[in-house]
Amino acid sequence: MCGRYAIISAPEEIRRLFRYAEQPNFPPRYNVAPTQPIPLVRIAEGARHFALMRWGLLPAWVKDPRAFTLLINARAETALEKPAFRNAMKRRRCLIPADGFYEWQREGARKQPFFIRRRDRAPFAFAGLWETWSGPGGEEIDTAAILTTQANETLRALHHRMPVILPPEAFDLWLDEATDVRAAASLLVPAADDQLELFAVSDAVNKVVNDDPRNIAPVSTETIDMPAMPRAARPAKPAAADDGQMSLF
Repeated sequence: MCGRYAIISAPEEIRRLFRYAEQPNFPPRYNVAPTQPIPLVRIAEGARHFALMRWGLLPAWVKDPRAFTLLINARAETALEKPAFRNAMKRRRCLIPADGFYEWQREGARKQPFFIRRRDRAPFAFAGLWETWSGPGGEEIDTAAILTTQANETLRALHHRMPVILPPEAFDLWLDEATDVRAAASLLVPAADDQLELFAVSDAVNKVVNDDPRNIAPVSTETIDMPAMPRAARPAKPAAADDGQMSLF
C-alpha cells in the first residue's frame, strides 16, 4: 500500500519530467498524507496539465462523503472490477509525482518506518486515478487514489503491496483516454528489483505535523537491502485516516 510519501524535487525538475503546461511553484513536502491536496498530472484537451486534488478518491455516485471509506489506494488487479474505480480506470487515469514513499515494519510492539526511493534519487510517477465528486448543493471535490500492486523482492520484507511506479516511456499510454483499458492495466506491475533502495528512518514521519528533512534522514549511514520474506508473513493492514492534516501548498 502507500499511505505517506514525499515530493521534494524542485518544481522545475518535476515539470521537465512530466511536461505539463503550467508552471506551479511549490515547496518540498516530506510527509504527504491522506486527505491533503496532492499534485497530479492528467490529460485535458489533448495536453498534460498539472492539478491539485484531495488524496482519497470519492466515486461520483457517493451520496454522503462523511459516510464513505477513504480510498487512498486502489488494487491494480481488481480496479476494473470495483465500482469505486472502474470508471476512473477507463477515463480518468493520472500520474502522481513523487520522490519516495514510506512503509513500516513491525518490530514487536513498535513499527519501524522506512523510506523507499529510486537508487538514482530521481523523481518518479505513481499510477493514479481521479474523480470529481459533485454534491447536491453544487459543490465539487476533485479526488485521487494511488494504484498498488504486488511488492517486488526489494520491498516484500516490509509489505506485500507497493505503489505502481510508471516509467516515463509509459506516461503517454497510461494518460491517453484512447488507450484500451486492458492495455493500460498491463502497465500496472511491480518496479524492477534493482530500481529502488530503502533505509530505516526515525519515527518523526508518524506525526503528520512533522514535515521536514529529518523524516528521510537514515538512522544509520548504510542503506538496507532487506531479505525477502514469504508473502504470507506480512498480512495487509488497513489504512487509517489521519486527523489535522495540513495543506500541501
